[in-house]
Amino acid sequence: MGLVARVPGSKSLTNRALLLAAAARGTSVLRAPLVSDDTLAVKEALRTLGVDVSAAPADTHWKVTGRPGDLADRAELWCADAGTAARFLPPFALAAGKGGRYTFDGSAQLRARPMRPLAEALTRLGARVLTGPGGALPLTVSGDGLHGGRLELDSGQSSQYLSGLLMAGPLMRSALTVDIPRLVSRPYVDMTLALMRAFGARVDEPTAERIEVVPGDYTATDLAIEPDASTASYFLAAAAVTGTTVTVPGLGRASLQGDVGFARVLGMAGADVTLGEDTVTVTGTGRLRGGFEVDMGEISDTFMTLAAIAPLADAPVTITGIGHARLKESDRIGVTAANLRACGIDVDEGPDHVTVRPGSPARARIACHRDHRIAMSFAVLALGSSTPLDLDDPACVSKTFPGFHTEMQRLFPTYPMKEQ
Repeated sequence: MGLVARVPGSKSLTNRALLLAAAARGTSVLRAPLVSDDTLAVKEALRTLGVDVSAAPADTHWKVTGRPGDLADRAELWCADAGTAARFLPPFALAAGKGGRYTFDGSAQLRARPMRPLAEALTRLGARVLTGPGGALPLTVSGDGLHGGRLELDSGQSSQYLSGLLMAGPLMRSALTVDIPRLVSRPYVDMTLALMRAFGARVDEPTAERIEVVPGDYTATDLAIEPDASTASYFLAAAAVTGTTVTVPGLGRASLQGDVGFARVLGMAGADVTLGEDTVTVTGTGRLRGGFEVDMGEISDTFMTLAAIAPLADAPVTITGIGHARLKESDRIGVTAANLRACGIDVDEGPDHVTVRPGSPARARIACHRDHRIAMSFAVLALGSSTPLDLDDPACVSKTFPGFHTEMQRLFPTYPMKEQ
């Protein structure tokens, strides 16, 4: 089996499960949740709303006792850097509460991310909404519930607006029908729907561009959280560039997370990949193959992992379909390209693509822009090239994996990343 990576729970699953458990009647148990900046932001916001969330020793599981219809009627909620908190919590607070006024705010980084599509959708569903400049945070919503109905939601910037509204759907007064003319990151919406059904919701998909949610109660459940597939990408890529074998248990063909598909991308790059029912194993073959183009729009959180190791390939690599990644924690296309150029690598970028050409990375200071995925991606380049790279913000990995550097050092004693 080679090396076994200890990858923490999925951020996407943990935050969705927290919200659904808070909306359910009874006490749910979330096993092996992710403990990170983003999940703690959602956890603390739910507590502020009056939801009981308790942690077992060492956070082996969290118990969440839902309070649908009995939330605090006023609250100021801090979302930190978490886009899921800012986009999931407003529909939940309005639909699950007894009526009230809620203000959501976050860091400067989060204030720079778009919120207008969600604000407009909530207005059409009967809420009163105030936004900050440009339709961004701070966001204040008020009302005595959401009335449901039919709306069109452009999800071409982010799927999180859609997920937030869908999860609130069963708590609305009438059925919610959402028409989706544009959608990025469909696997994340599929994850949302699967979890909603696990908590007892009735959801129909009459067409690929329409989702219908029937009103009704959520039911408390016992849920095991899968390891985070996006985080797993760094360890699988490390195997590909070091000629070692790395296995991530708990992920595989049965995973709810689309980012498991990153393993297949490594297969395109010449690695040996085995995708079992609940394990994924990657073995580096001593050669990273380039000369291909791949659309990573559905798994865009992992495009930086590929882009960062692409200089080590034997031919250029082009990644397409990732325009929406410019609106994440950072402009991920621009930041990735700039950091690769700082390492002396030849890169072309466009509105929704990046091409990386082979080269020997030079030592450079990596500008993380407080983006955890930039830091972790360039950590893999440092390992694969044996080039010390200096992160300007190594601690930003705490957004999703506070122990990332420690785990890399455990698996790969030659890990050269400098934490300054």
